[in-house]
Parts: sequence; structure tokens; C-alpha cells
Amino acid sequence: MIFRYNQIDGVIVTETFSDSKFNLNSNLYEYVKENDIFSCEFLDIYANLPYNSTKEVLLGLGLKKQLTADKYREAYFNLYNYLVSKKEYIFTVSLMDDIEYIKAAIEGFYYGAYKFDKYKTAKKEKKDIIINIKTNISEKEFLYILKETKDIMSEIYFVKDLVNERAEYLYPETLANICNDRLTQNGIKVNIYDERQCKKIGLNAFLSVAKGSIREPRFIVMEYMNNNSSKEIYGLVGKGITYDSGGYSIKTTKGMENMNFDMAGAATVIGAINLIAKRKVKANVVAVVAACENMISGSSYKPGDVCYSLSGKTIEINNTDAEGRVTLADAVYYTNKNLKATKIIDIATLTGACLVALGETYTGALTNNKKFFEDFKNETNNSGEKVWLMPIDEEFKKLNNSKIADIKNSAGRNAGMITAGLFIKEFLCNNTDWIHLDIAGTAFRTTPQKYHKEGATAVHLKTLYNFIKKFS
Repeated sequence: MIFRYNQIDGVIVTETFSDSKFNLNSNLYEYVKENDIFSCEFLDIYANLPYNSTKEVLLGLGLKKQLTADKYREAYFNLYNYLVSKKEYIFTVSLMDDIEYIKAAIEGFYYGAYKFDKYKTAKKEKKDIIINIKTNISEKEFLYILKETKDIMSEIYFVKDLVNERAEYLYPETLANICNDRLTQNGIKVNIYDERQCKKIGLNAFLSVAKGSIREPRFIVMEYMNNNSSKEIYGLVGKGITYDSGGYSIKTTKGMENMNFDMAGAATVIGAINLIAKRKVKANVVAVVAACENMISGSSYKPGDVCYSLSGKTIEINNTDAEGRVTLADAVYYTNKNLKATKIIDIATLTGACLVALGETYTGALTNNKKFFEDFKNETNNSGEKVWLMPIDEEFKKLNNSKIADIKNSAGRNAGMITAGLFIKEFLCNNTDWIHLDIAGTAFRTTPQKYHKEGATAVHLKTLYNFIKKFS
């Protein structure tokens, strides 16, 4: 995709609003308004595409007072797919003179262009898409915005590709190798610990989940320290189950179909720390992924087992399909205790309960510091990555009590998203500021929605980047 500054060529795209009465200096606009054949409603498109004269498209954006950066992103995603479907590969758009809106439009084009067709034997020939962007901001500022947005979308593509990849090709060892190869190029220190080394460290909860698979686990530790003047260290922890069968608490066949995406949290934190390093953000960030498969074999952990964690706390296993939180127990504690993270955000495709409560629209969240969460949530306004805060209450915490161990790994169906998050909270040190993000519903689209096609979304990569860039 090629972007050009303030040039005019190909299809001319004109933005229209249903609550604006000004003259757009467009004969096509005057014609459709006079004949009442175009309403300017959000996502409406009216096109005049003759083969031998000026081609013009009217893009409806609805009520101007209701327009947001996220709606703008969706509109340009929709426009991209429309024009490409009409075999129009060169077009000119006049964008609003607002940095966040310009970024959103460029992102919309990139979301439109993304596809995961690695396993399609008959691939369509890729066409060069040329997009001319007219704006009143300076060329220097435009090129800066364009470069940053390209870097963001490059990582989003990377994360989407990881999550969409099949589990027979992406397993703990290959994930670790990909991570090492990509991140070290940007100056990130990457340490990868194999099963023997994990035992030596004491990652026993993580290893309990991992021991049912012939694929050896990998504990991936990433460090980007670029602010000597600050004691703040952001810790990003991503759930890294590269395939989840449910273990002895086995999932249905349908339930297993997309379980290659159960490492979406891991992919997101890998992409986020790489983007932060690529953009040379003045921040200290560490990221941890406990990567393994949750499989069934004679050596698998079982309901009724008790496992020890790195923190020393014991965990009663009463559901082997509640495995993600068990691996996160060790990963969060390691990030907090060993890497000295002062603020921790864990991100995981953790519970079906969150999907039931919030669908594929909102990520469920828990926090022990509302100011920390509000600062994070404010960065979702432009990213379009919606978050909903769930309550923390002592009554919910009691549901995790175990009769035979310090804590049990599943409290059952009631308040399932909350109790899962509270389980993870028990493995923090010294009440460290913490946000838990349950992306079970938002990491993967079962059907196309807004500017996301079916498949991985790379949700919260943009918010993590923008948040750490702003507050570091």
C-alpha cells in the first residue's frame, strides 16, 4: 500500500455528513441531494465510476457531532473494501485535519487490506494500492503520523498472523524462536527458559499444565529498559496456551476448533513490547509469556491434583480447563518478584464467562487501582478497544477458597470472569498496581464485525502502546 501526500489521482472520495448543509463543491453531491437518492448516513456509499471520465465516490459519515475516531476507522475500512471490490486501486481522500482521525483512517485502510491466506493454494494476485491523502497538516507532520501508524499496523499484522496460525506449526518452541528473532532486532533482551530451566526456577504451576504435551514448554522473558531516570517498570503478562484441549476436563470438538488462538494474550504483549522498542519509547517495560499446550496424556495434570506455585502457594486443581490462570499465577509472580515490575497488566483469553457477559464487543477488566485503570481506559477511546470494569468484592474472593489447598483454580460458573481474575490477583506481591484484561470474547471474531474480519483482532496492542507512551 502506497500513501502519497496532497496528490490527486484516481477515484475522488468526498466525505459527507447528514447534519451539515454546506456546499461540498461536488456536482455528484448536488445531484444526489437534489434527487434524494443519498442520505449521507454512516457507512453509506454512493459511487459514480465511469470508465472514461472523472470517478467520484460519496462517503457517508452520519451526524458530524456523533463522529468518533473509531467510527472514522470503520468508515475507511468500509471504503477500502468497496473500492477494491470495484477493482479501483487508486483513490484520493480528503481527511479531517485531526491527528487521531488521520491515524484512524490509515488504520482503516490497513485493516481492510489484511488477510490470512497462508494455506490457500490458489491466491489472488496482489494489486498495488495507491492512496492519495489530502490534508492541511504539514507534510512533515503527515509523514511522522504515517510512519507511526505503519509501525503500529505492522505489529497488528504480526499479532494477527501469530493468533491465526495453526497449532501444529505454532507451539511453545516455535513461538519462542519467532519472538527471539523479531524482538532482538529492536534491542529487546530476550531470555528463553526450557523445561529443565523452568524446574530450576520453580515454575511448578506452569509446568503442571505443560506436562501433558509432548511439546516442551517455553518461558519467555522480554526486557526493554529505556528510562534510567524512572523507577517505574511496566510488566505485561500474556497467556500463552498455544493449544487448549481442556485437558481431562475436555472441551467439545466445536469448543476445540479455534483453540489455536488461546495464546492471543501472549501475542499481544510480544507485539506491544516490540512496538514500544521499535518506536524508542522512553519507558521501562518487561513482558512475560509462559507458553505451553494443555493436552491429554498419561502424564497430564488431573482434577483433584494439588500443585505448588512459584510463590509457594498451593493450588487445588478442580478443572483442568481452567489452565490459563494456573500458568499466569507463576508468570505474574515472576514478573512482579523477579523482574521488579511496579505496574502489571495481564491479558488473557481466560473465561467463557466473560464472553457470555460481554460478547465479542467489550473486554472484561479487574483492577486494584481505579486511577491506573482509568488512565488505561482513556486510551481506548481512540483505539476503539472497549473495556468494561467488573467489581471486586470479598464475597467473590471467598468462592476461590479451597478445603485442601491455599486456593482452587475454578470457582464454578457464577461470577466466573471475576473469580478467575481474583485468582490471578492472589499472586501479586505487595498489592502492586494491577489490571487484568479478559479478552476471551474480543481476541477473535467468529464473524466479521466493524473493521475486523473473521479471525484474530490483535486487541489492546494499540491501547498498551499509547498508554505506556503517554505515561512513561
